[in-house]
Amino acid sequence: MTIRENVLRVREAVAAVTDRPVLLVAATKMNAADRVREAVAAGVDACGENRVQELLEKDALGAYAGAPLHFIGHLQTNKVNKLVGRVDLIQSVDSAELVRLIGRRAAALGLTQDVLLEISIAGEAQKSGAAPEMLGELLALAGETAGIRVRGLMCVPPISEKIGGNQRYFVKMRQLFIDNSEKKYDNVSMDFLSMGMSDDYTEAVAEGANVIRVGSAIFGARDYGRG
Repeated sequence: MTIRENVLRVREAVAAVTDRPVLLVAATKMNAADRVREAVAAGVDACGENRVQELLEKDALGAYAGAPLHFIGHLQTNKVNKLVGRVDLIQSVDSAELVRLIGRRAAALGLTQDVLLEISIAGEAQKSGAAPEMLGELLALAGETAGIRVRGLMCVPPISEKIGGNQRYFVKMRQLFIDNSEKKYDNVSMDFLSMGMSDDYTEAVAEGANVIRVGSAIFGARDYGRG
């Protein structure tokens, strides 16, 4: 199937689950600029890149023109200055240090950087993300930090080998999102709950996700031999 046909298929699968608006972010990791442009032309709502260097290279080729650009991978502190002001949304902020650095850089540029706070909902040591019990502290810090605006939460649950295997994590994330939507912080508006990828995006949407990050279901399986 073509990229356009795959985008349509994802849209139809989402529509079968909910009539709520769901932001479709094409996870463009390891896809060449021309394929990213195809996805944009097919009507994805945004492009999401995992690696800063790859983002910079493809951005220079105009790969993302016509669509908002999100950063969805693990963000190293030494790469903050390369992203702030270049992307519309950083989905993977998971530490107080990142909150401070992003705010400082954005304030220096005279802008406000939108971010999501990434939560390690399954507590996997090998994955990035803040512990759920740290969320209140991060929200409070963001509330008093100029240059940054929290727009919601994001998670990357474990790889599941069975349908429905991540439902419990999506339920936990939805509850965190609801609970913290009721709290009032400056610079915080809980608009987006980003969870669900190619293998489980319909499960995530069923549990309240309004942002999904879809790669192989749009582009086909990645060729990791390309490096």
